[in-house]
Amino acid sequence: MASEVTQILSAIDQGDRQAAGQLLPLVYDELRRLASQKMTREPAGHTIQPTALVHEAFLRLVGSEDLPSWDSRGHFFAAAAESMRRILIEAARRRKTEKRGGDRQRIDLSSDDVVEHPEDSETLLALDEALHKLEKEDNELARLVELRYFTGLTIDQTAELLNVSPRTVKRNWAYARAWLRREMEGDGPA
Repeated sequence: MASEVTQILSAIDQGDRQAAGQLLPLVYDELRRLASQKMTREPAGHTIQPTALVHEAFLRLVGSEDLPSWDSRGHFFAAAAESMRRILIEAARRRKTEKRGGDRQRIDLSSDDVVEHPEDSETLLALDEALHKLEKEDNELARLVELRYFTGLTIDQTAELLNVSPRTVKRNWAYARAWLRREMEGDGPA
């Protein structure tokens, strides 16, 4: 299946608009599983369902006039992770604007797993802001966070997509979580 996905991605890259229709059935189950994992971490009452998240992400990836170019299956799933991230951040911003009038509030981050499982819109927005800062410092670490957090990939799956060892992913994941937590708590570098 991986080679078939790669072939279809190549056809999309060459401008074959019909190829996008062939891609969804091949990647849907994996995208749906990833979206379901991600949605279990969202706060109760979240209005986006995993199916809607998959469809919206897929449309953003292949529904535009200018189809992006993907080097591989891993690149496609990394783009899917980024797309899901953006959708969830946009939803969190809408909820915050509606609920809080858009005012920023300080967030208490006392739990070690808050980076992995933010409980509310404010925390998710703070995570997104910190992730943008991390991206400027170390793009690869930011990509790892997107793959682990926003698509819910395992250590082994992330290692395969990033073409590194699982041990490297574990080490970098621990560092990235600590960096993000420090940044979100306001103790990060100025």
